[in-house]
Amino acid sequence: MMGVDGRLRAVVALAQAMASAPTPRDAWRAAAQGAREGLGGSFAALSVWEREHGRLRVLVNTGELAEDEEEFPEDETYPVHQFPEIAEFLHERWAGGGGPNAWVETATGHAPWPVSREPGYFPKRVASLRRRGRGCCVVAPIVLHGRAWGELYVARPRDVPPYGADDAEFATVIASVVAAGLAQTERLEEVRRLAFTDPLTGLANRRAVDIQLDEAVGRHRDEGAVVSLVVCDLNGLKAVNDTHGHAVGDRLLERFGSVLSVCGARLPGALAARLGGDEFCLLTVGPPADEVIAVAKELCVRAAELELGEGVACGIASTGDPIGEVRSARRLFRLADAAQYRAKAARASEPVVAGRDGAVLRLADAPPRAGDRRRFRDAPPRV
Repeated sequence: MMGVDGRLRAVVALAQAMASAPTPRDAWRAAAQGAREGLGGSFAALSVWEREHGRLRVLVNTGELAEDEEEFPEDETYPVHQFPEIAEFLHERWAGGGGPNAWVETATGHAPWPVSREPGYFPKRVASLRRRGRGCCVVAPIVLHGRAWGELYVARPRDVPPYGADDAEFATVIASVVAAGLAQTERLEEVRRLAFTDPLTGLANRRAVDIQLDEAVGRHRDEGAVVSLVVCDLNGLKAVNDTHGHAVGDRLLERFGSVLSVCGARLPGALAARLGGDEFCLLTVGPPADEVIAVAKELCVRAAELELGEGVACGIASTGDPIGEVRSARRLFRLADAAQYRAKAARASEPVVAGRDGAVLRLADAPPRAGDRRRFRDAPPRV
Protein backbone atom coordinates (compact mmCIF):
# COMPACT_ATOMS: atom_id res chain seq x y z
CA MET A 1 0.00 0.00 0.00
CA MET A 2 1.35 3.43 -0.96
CA GLY A 3 2.07 5.77 1.94
CA VAL A 4 1.24 9.45 2.25
CA ASP A 5 4.55 10.53 0.69
CA GLY A 6 4.11 8.10 -2.17
CA ARG A 7 0.61 9.37 -2.87
CA LEU A 8 1.82 12.96 -2.79
CA ARG A 9 4.52 12.10 -5.34
CA ALA A 10 1.90 10.35 -7.49
CA VAL A 11 -0.33 13.44 -7.49
CA VAL A 12 2.60 15.71 -8.42
CA ALA A 13 3.69 13.34 -11.20
CA LEU A 14 0.14 13.20 -12.56
CA ALA A 15 -0.20 16.98 -12.60
CA GLN A 16 3.18 17.40 -14.31
CA ALA A 17 2.41 14.74 -16.93
CA MET A 18 -0.90 16.36 -17.85
CA ALA A 19 0.63 19.84 -17.91
CA SER A 20 3.29 18.75 -20.40
CA ALA A 21 0.93 16.75 -22.65
CA PRO A 22 1.09 18.25 -26.18
CA THR A 23 -2.36 17.02 -27.32
CA PRO A 24 -5.70 16.11 -25.71
CA ARG A 25 -5.01 12.42 -26.36
CA ASP A 26 -1.71 12.67 -24.54
CA ALA A 27 -3.48 14.39 -21.66
CA TRP A 28 -6.12 11.62 -21.49
CA ARG A 29 -3.42 8.96 -21.47
CA ALA A 30 -1.43 10.81 -18.80
CA ALA A 31 -4.58 11.07 -16.65
CA ALA A 32 -5.39 7.36 -16.89
CA GLN A 33 -1.80 6.21 -16.45
CA GLY A 34 -1.20 8.53 -13.50
CA ALA A 35 -4.39 7.35 -11.79
CA ARG A 36 -3.52 3.69 -12.38
CA GLU A 37 -0.04 4.11 -10.94
CA GLY A 38 -1.20 6.23 -8.01
CA LEU A 39 -3.94 3.75 -7.07
CA GLY A 40 -1.87 0.64 -7.70
CA GLY A 41 -4.23 -0.63 -10.40
CA SER A 42 -3.65 -2.94 -13.33
CA PHE A 43 -6.06 -1.10 -15.61
CA ALA A 44 -7.50 2.41 -15.92
CA ALA A 45 -9.90 4.21 -18.22
CA LEU A 46 -11.05 7.79 -18.70
CA SER A 47 -14.60 8.33 -20.00
CA VAL A 48 -16.64 11.40 -20.91
CA TRP A 49 -20.38 11.75 -20.35
CA GLU A 50 -22.01 12.67 -23.67
CA ARG A 51 -25.30 14.05 -22.44
CA GLU A 52 -26.79 14.55 -25.87
CA HIS A 53 -26.42 10.83 -26.55
CA GLY A 54 -27.06 9.63 -23.00
CA ARG A 55 -23.87 7.61 -22.85
CA LEU A 56 -20.39 7.30 -21.39
CA ARG A 57 -17.76 7.28 -24.14
CA VAL A 58 -14.36 5.80 -23.32
CA LEU A 59 -11.54 8.12 -24.36
CA VAL A 60 -8.58 5.96 -23.35
CA ASN A 61 -7.76 2.59 -21.77
CA THR A 62 -4.35 1.93 -20.20
CA GLY A 63 -2.60 -0.96 -18.49
CA GLU A 64 -3.54 -4.62 -18.95
CA LEU A 65 -6.23 -4.54 -21.64
CA ALA A 66 -8.82 -7.24 -22.23
CA GLU A 67 -9.37 -8.66 -25.72
CA ASP A 68 -12.26 -6.29 -26.40
CA GLU A 69 -10.40 -3.16 -25.21
CA GLU A 70 -8.21 -0.74 -27.19
CA GLU A 71 -6.02 2.09 -25.98
CA PHE A 72 -7.96 4.72 -27.93
CA PRO A 73 -11.28 3.07 -28.85
CA GLU A 74 -13.34 4.61 -31.60
CA ASP A 75 -16.73 3.43 -30.44
CA GLU A 76 -16.57 2.02 -26.90
CA THR A 77 -19.67 3.54 -25.32
CA TYR A 78 -22.04 2.57 -22.52
CA PRO A 79 -25.63 3.82 -22.10
CA VAL A 80 -25.91 5.81 -18.90
CA HIS A 81 -29.11 4.00 -17.95
CA GLN A 82 -26.97 0.88 -17.50
CA PHE A 83 -24.91 2.78 -14.92
CA PRO A 84 -27.48 4.72 -12.86
CA GLU A 85 -24.98 5.14 -10.03
CA ILE A 86 -23.07 7.71 -12.10
CA ALA A 87 -26.18 9.92 -12.24
CA GLU A 88 -26.84 9.28 -8.54
CA PHE A 89 -23.38 10.34 -7.46
CA LEU A 90 -23.12 13.24 -9.88
CA HIS A 91 -26.56 14.66 -9.23
CA GLU A 92 -28.65 13.47 -6.30
CA ARG A 93 -25.80 13.14 -3.80
CA TRP A 94 -23.78 16.06 -5.07
CA ALA A 95 -26.80 18.36 -5.37
CA GLY A 96 -27.80 17.37 -1.85
CA GLY A 97 -24.70 19.06 -0.47
CA GLY A 98 -22.18 16.23 -0.67
CA GLY A 99 -19.11 16.14 -2.82
CA PRO A 100 -18.66 14.11 -6.02
CA ASN A 101 -16.91 11.29 -4.16
CA ALA A 102 -15.49 8.09 -5.62
CA TRP A 103 -16.86 4.64 -4.79
CA VAL A 104 -15.74 1.02 -5.04
CA GLU A 105 -17.26 -2.02 -6.77
CA THR A 106 -16.04 -5.61 -6.41
CA ALA A 107 -16.47 -8.70 -8.55
CA THR A 108 -18.47 -10.27 -5.68
CA GLY A 109 -21.03 -7.48 -5.91
CA HIS A 110 -20.33 -6.31 -2.36
CA ALA A 111 -18.79 -2.88 -1.87
CA PRO A 112 -16.60 -2.25 1.22
CA TRP A 113 -19.33 0.06 2.55
CA PRO A 114 -23.04 0.57 1.76
CA VAL A 115 -23.91 2.10 -1.60
CA SER A 116 -27.51 3.22 -2.15
CA ARG A 117 -29.18 1.16 -4.87
CA GLU A 118 -32.66 0.33 -6.00
CA PRO A 119 -33.96 -3.14 -5.03
CA GLY A 120 -32.81 -5.78 -7.46
CA TYR A 121 -30.19 -3.52 -9.04
CA PHE A 122 -27.08 -5.46 -10.10
CA PRO A 123 -24.24 -3.18 -11.19
CA LYS A 124 -23.11 -3.62 -14.78
CA ARG A 125 -19.63 -2.86 -13.52
CA VAL A 126 -19.70 -6.08 -11.48
CA ALA A 127 -20.52 -8.10 -14.59
CA SER A 128 -17.75 -6.29 -16.46
CA LEU A 129 -15.23 -7.04 -13.70
CA ARG A 130 -16.06 -10.72 -13.78
CA ARG A 131 -16.04 -10.95 -17.56
CA ARG A 132 -12.62 -9.32 -17.80
CA GLY A 133 -11.05 -11.19 -14.91
CA ARG A 134 -10.72 -8.23 -12.57
CA GLY A 135 -11.39 -8.23 -8.86
CA CYS A 136 -12.45 -4.69 -8.04
CA CYS A 137 -12.56 -1.12 -9.29
CA VAL A 138 -12.77 2.39 -7.96
CA VAL A 139 -14.87 4.91 -9.89
CA ALA A 140 -14.17 8.62 -9.45
CA PRO A 141 -16.51 11.24 -10.94
CA ILE A 142 -14.81 14.12 -12.74
CA VAL A 143 -16.35 17.57 -12.38
CA LEU A 144 -15.30 20.29 -14.81
CA HIS A 145 -16.57 23.90 -14.85
CA GLY A 146 -19.09 22.99 -12.17
CA ARG A 147 -20.65 20.21 -14.21
CA ALA A 148 -20.32 16.44 -14.32
CA TRP A 149 -17.81 15.78 -17.11
CA GLY A 150 -17.19 12.04 -16.88
CA GLU A 151 -15.39 9.47 -14.79
CA LEU A 152 -12.06 7.92 -13.97
CA TYR A 153 -12.10 4.13 -13.57
CA VAL A 154 -9.23 2.12 -12.07
CA ALA A 155 -9.31 -1.68 -11.58
CA ARG A 156 -7.24 -4.31 -9.80
CA PRO A 157 -6.85 -8.03 -10.58
CA ARG A 158 -8.54 -10.70 -8.48
CA ASP A 159 -5.42 -11.82 -6.65
CA VAL A 160 -4.78 -8.52 -4.80
CA PRO A 161 -6.70 -6.92 -1.92
CA PRO A 162 -9.73 -4.87 -3.04
CA TYR A 163 -9.86 -1.12 -2.76
CA GLY A 164 -11.06 0.38 0.51
CA ALA A 165 -12.53 3.63 1.73
CA ASP A 166 -9.13 5.33 1.92
CA ASP A 167 -8.47 4.40 -1.72
CA ALA A 168 -11.80 5.93 -2.73
CA GLU A 169 -10.88 9.13 -0.91
CA PHE A 170 -7.55 9.25 -2.74
CA ALA A 171 -9.28 8.53 -6.06
CA THR A 172 -11.46 11.59 -5.40
CA VAL A 173 -8.31 13.69 -4.98
CA ILE A 174 -6.84 12.28 -8.18
CA ALA A 175 -10.07 13.04 -10.06
CA SER A 176 -9.85 16.69 -8.98
CA VAL A 177 -6.25 16.87 -10.27
CA VAL A 178 -7.36 15.30 -13.55
CA ALA A 179 -10.18 17.84 -13.82
CA ALA A 180 -7.67 20.69 -13.42
CA GLY A 181 -5.46 19.13 -16.09
CA LEU A 182 -8.39 18.74 -18.47
CA ALA A 183 -9.37 22.38 -17.94
CA GLN A 184 -5.84 23.45 -18.86
CA THR A 185 -5.91 21.20 -21.93
CA GLU A 186 -9.21 22.79 -23.02
CA ARG A 187 -7.73 26.27 -22.65
CA LEU A 188 -4.65 25.37 -24.67
CA GLU A 189 -6.76 23.77 -27.39
CA GLU A 190 -8.89 26.90 -27.58
CA VAL A 191 -5.75 29.04 -27.95
CA ARG A 192 -4.48 26.72 -30.68
CA ARG A 193 -7.85 26.80 -32.41
CA LEU A 194 -7.95 30.58 -32.39
CA ALA A 195 -4.37 30.78 -33.64
CA PHE A 196 -5.11 28.63 -36.68
CA THR A 197 -8.75 29.45 -37.42
CA ASP A 198 -10.34 32.25 -39.43
CA PRO A 199 -12.85 33.84 -37.03
CA LEU A 200 -15.43 34.75 -39.70
CA THR A 201 -15.73 31.48 -41.64
CA GLY A 202 -14.41 28.94 -39.13
CA LEU A 203 -12.03 27.62 -41.80
CA ALA A 204 -8.29 27.31 -41.29
CA ASN A 205 -6.36 30.57 -41.61
CA ARG A 206 -3.22 31.60 -43.48
CA ARG A 207 -0.96 30.52 -40.63
CA ALA A 208 -2.36 26.99 -40.73
CA VAL A 209 -1.88 26.85 -44.51
CA ASP A 210 1.71 28.05 -44.25
CA ILE A 211 2.60 25.26 -41.85
CA GLN A 212 0.70 22.45 -43.52
CA LEU A 213 1.76 23.37 -47.06
CA ASP A 214 5.39 23.33 -46.04
CA GLU A 215 4.92 19.92 -44.38
CA ALA A 216 3.07 18.63 -47.44
CA VAL A 217 5.84 19.66 -49.82
CA GLY A 218 8.32 17.99 -47.47
CA ARG A 219 6.33 14.76 -47.83
CA HIS A 220 6.40 15.20 -51.60
CA ARG A 221 10.17 15.52 -51.57
CA ASP A 222 10.69 12.60 -49.20
CA GLU A 223 7.93 10.19 -50.23
CA GLY A 224 6.70 11.36 -53.60
CA ALA A 225 3.24 12.21 -52.19
CA VAL A 226 0.97 14.12 -54.57
CA VAL A 227 0.34 17.62 -53.21
CA SER A 228 -2.32 19.82 -54.78
CA LEU A 229 -3.24 23.42 -54.02
CA VAL A 230 -6.42 25.13 -55.19
CA VAL A 231 -6.36 28.93 -54.82
CA CYS A 232 -9.69 30.73 -55.12
CA ASP A 233 -10.64 34.37 -55.47
CA LEU A 234 -14.29 35.17 -54.74
CA ASN A 235 -15.51 37.46 -57.52
CA GLY A 236 -17.72 40.45 -56.86
CA LEU A 237 -17.15 40.85 -53.12
CA LYS A 238 -16.31 44.55 -53.40
CA ALA A 239 -19.52 45.24 -55.33
CA VAL A 240 -21.54 43.41 -52.68
CA ASN A 241 -19.86 45.41 -49.90
CA ASP A 242 -20.42 48.71 -51.76
CA THR A 243 -24.04 47.96 -52.63
CA HIS A 244 -25.34 46.00 -49.64
CA GLY A 245 -22.84 46.73 -46.87
CA HIS A 246 -20.07 44.75 -45.25
CA ALA A 247 -22.42 42.66 -43.12
CA VAL A 248 -23.90 41.18 -46.31
CA GLY A 249 -20.39 40.78 -47.72
CA ASP A 250 -19.43 38.84 -44.62
CA ARG A 251 -22.40 36.54 -45.12
CA LEU A 252 -21.22 35.90 -48.67
CA LEU A 253 -17.77 35.00 -47.37
CA GLU A 254 -19.31 32.67 -44.78
CA ARG A 255 -21.56 31.05 -47.39
CA PHE A 256 -18.69 30.44 -49.77
CA GLY A 257 -16.60 29.11 -46.91
CA SER A 258 -19.31 26.53 -46.25
CA VAL A 259 -19.40 25.56 -49.94
CA LEU A 260 -15.61 25.18 -49.94
CA SER A 261 -15.76 23.00 -46.83
CA VAL A 262 -18.48 20.77 -48.30
CA CYS A 263 -16.63 20.33 -51.59
CA GLY A 264 -13.30 19.78 -49.85
CA ALA A 265 -14.82 17.00 -47.74
CA ARG A 266 -14.83 14.84 -50.89
CA LEU A 267 -11.02 14.79 -50.72
CA PRO A 268 -9.73 12.83 -47.69
CA GLY A 269 -7.71 15.00 -45.33
CA ALA A 270 -8.20 18.21 -47.34
CA LEU A 271 -7.57 21.52 -45.59
CA ALA A 272 -10.06 24.28 -46.47
CA ALA A 273 -8.82 27.75 -45.58
CA ARG A 274 -9.42 31.46 -45.94
CA LEU A 275 -6.17 33.21 -46.77
CA GLY A 276 -7.61 36.66 -46.14
CA GLY A 277 -10.04 39.07 -47.78
CA ASP A 278 -11.75 37.30 -50.68
CA GLU A 279 -9.01 34.68 -51.09
CA PHE A 280 -9.46 31.03 -50.15
CA CYS A 281 -7.63 27.79 -50.78
CA LEU A 282 -7.89 24.01 -50.60
CA LEU A 283 -4.80 21.90 -49.82
CA THR A 284 -4.66 18.14 -50.35
CA VAL A 285 -2.03 15.47 -49.90
CA GLY A 286 -2.59 12.13 -51.60
CA PRO A 287 -5.57 12.44 -53.98
CA PRO A 288 -4.64 12.42 -57.70
CA ALA A 289 -4.71 15.71 -59.56
CA ASP A 290 -7.79 14.69 -61.59
CA GLU A 291 -9.82 14.16 -58.41
CA VAL A 292 -8.82 17.58 -57.11
CA ILE A 293 -9.71 19.19 -60.44
CA ALA A 294 -13.15 17.52 -60.40
CA VAL A 295 -13.84 18.92 -56.94
CA ALA A 296 -12.64 22.37 -58.01
CA LYS A 297 -15.02 22.26 -60.98
CA GLU A 298 -17.90 21.46 -58.64
CA LEU A 299 -16.79 24.34 -56.42
CA CYS A 300 -16.94 26.74 -59.37
CA VAL A 301 -20.45 25.56 -60.27
CA ARG A 302 -21.75 25.89 -56.72
CA ALA A 303 -20.10 29.30 -56.23
CA ALA A 304 -21.81 30.56 -59.39
CA GLU A 305 -25.16 29.48 -57.92
CA LEU A 306 -24.77 31.64 -54.81
CA GLU A 307 -27.36 34.38 -54.54
CA LEU A 308 -24.74 37.12 -54.31
CA GLY A 309 -21.30 37.55 -55.84
CA GLU A 310 -20.09 36.62 -59.29
CA GLY A 311 -18.73 33.14 -58.79
CA VAL A 312 -15.14 32.27 -58.11
CA ALA A 313 -11.84 32.20 -59.99
CA CYS A 314 -9.91 28.99 -59.28
CA GLY A 315 -6.32 28.08 -60.02
CA ILE A 316 -4.76 24.69 -59.35
CA ALA A 317 -1.18 23.48 -59.06
CA SER A 318 -0.47 19.82 -58.39
CA THR A 319 2.73 17.84 -58.19
CA GLY A 320 0.77 15.17 -60.05
CA ASP A 321 0.93 17.36 -63.17
CA PRO A 322 3.97 18.34 -65.32
CA ILE A 323 4.83 21.55 -63.46
CA GLY A 324 8.52 20.87 -62.99
CA GLU A 325 10.41 20.22 -59.79
CA VAL A 326 8.68 21.44 -56.64
CA ARG A 327 11.23 21.82 -53.87
CA SER A 328 9.45 24.44 -51.79
CA ALA A 329 6.02 25.56 -50.74
CA ARG A 330 6.76 28.90 -52.37
CA ARG A 331 6.98 27.29 -55.81
CA LEU A 332 3.65 25.45 -55.56
CA PHE A 333 1.94 28.52 -54.16
CA ARG A 334 3.18 30.74 -56.98
CA LEU A 335 1.98 28.25 -59.58
CA ALA A 336 -1.50 27.95 -58.06
CA ASP A 337 -1.74 31.71 -57.71
CA ALA A 338 -0.65 32.26 -61.31
CA ALA A 339 -3.35 29.83 -62.46
CA GLN A 340 -5.93 31.68 -60.36
CA TYR A 341 -4.78 35.02 -61.82
CA ARG A 342 -5.20 33.66 -65.34
CA ALA A 343 -8.67 32.28 -64.48
CA LYS A 344 -9.73 35.66 -63.09
CA ALA A 345 -8.37 37.61 -66.05
CA ALA A 346 -10.18 35.31 -68.49
CA ARG A 347 -13.37 35.26 -66.35
CA ALA A 348 -13.16 31.49 -66.65
CA SER A 349 -16.07 29.44 -65.37
CA GLU A 350 -13.81 26.45 -64.69
CA PRO A 351 -10.47 26.10 -62.91
CA VAL A 352 -7.23 26.86 -64.70
CA VAL A 353 -4.62 24.19 -64.05
CA ALA A 354 -0.87 24.79 -64.00
CA GLY A 355 0.89 22.25 -66.22
CA ARG A 356 -2.20 21.91 -68.41
CA ASP A 357 -2.08 25.55 -69.42
CA GLY A 358 1.42 26.47 -70.56
CA ALA A 359 0.79 30.16 -70.04
CA VAL A 360 0.55 29.60 -66.30
CA LEU A 361 4.12 28.35 -66.05
CA ARG A 362 5.39 31.38 -67.97
CA LEU A 363 3.31 33.70 -65.82
CA ALA A 364 4.56 32.17 -62.57
CA ASP A 365 8.20 32.43 -63.61
CA ALA A 366 8.09 35.89 -65.19
CA PRO A 367 9.25 38.82 -63.02
CA PRO A 368 6.48 41.34 -62.23
CA ARG A 369 6.38 44.43 -64.41
CA ALA A 370 5.92 47.98 -63.20
CA GLY A 371 2.25 48.99 -63.24
CA ASP A 372 1.01 45.39 -63.22
CA ARG A 373 -1.57 44.29 -60.67
CA ARG A 374 0.32 42.45 -57.92
CA ARG A 375 -0.10 39.00 -59.36
CA PHE A 376 1.05 36.95 -56.42
CA ARG A 377 0.49 37.39 -52.75
CA ASP A 378 3.54 36.69 -50.62
CA ALA A 379 4.22 32.96 -50.69
CA PRO A 380 4.34 31.13 -47.38
CA PRO A 381 7.78 31.04 -45.78
CA ARG A 382 9.63 27.94 -44.78
CA VAL A 383 8.93 26.99 -41.16
